[in-house]
Amino acid sequence: MKNFILSIVLMGTAIMNAQDRYSKGMEKAFELWENQKMVEASNMFERIATAEPDKWLPYYYVSQINTLISFGEKDEDKLSKQLEKAKEFLDVAKAISPNNPELLIQEALINTAWIAFDGATYGMTLSPKNAQLYQQATEIDPQNPRVILSKAEWDMGSARYFGKDITPYCKDVERALELFANFKTETPFYPTWGKERAEEVLANCGK
Repeated sequence: MKNFILSIVLMGTAIMNAQDRYSKGMEKAFELWENQKMVEASNMFERIATAEPDKWLPYYYVSQINTLISFGEKDEDKLSKQLEKAKEFLDVAKAISPNNPELLIQEALINTAWIAFDGATYGMTLSPKNAQLYQQATEIDPQNPRVILSKAEWDMGSARYFGKDITPYCKDVERALELFANFKTETPFYPTWGKERAEEVLANCGK
């Protein structure tokens, strides 16, 4: 009995140490990101993902960083490598956490990076996919402010492209801001981005 109790205590200690390493690693990765060391941050998240194959968040952040640094990239080979890596890590995250609206938004962001690079080549095929992804994310979690904001921005972009008024979508951005005020999650390191972006979009809405 004594040995059994000891093994339980040791097991608990090992789990706590693993969680502590995970938390410290994630905090370090975010610190690198905040200091604009994007490649280093991505590499850190990748190392954490390798060590924590059951957690979707490190995979998500590798995907997100490689997508964000692709906007404005002119070198097609570099862009392709970054977005292929983003999709590879996103696919693993989706396998770990199916029907996750944050991951559906991220998939749409990857598609948007391709469209931004070459709209004539990728717009016709990826735009309908994005509309479907945003709709799916909305159905899964209509109270998620990032879902509402991302869909609103996509709808605004489509409206501008076809010369239509974007004003009807301003109310969606307002709703996203309201949701940001109350959105909480108990999951450590869960995405929190979007509020400042929503404020910026709303300030220029309809102008």
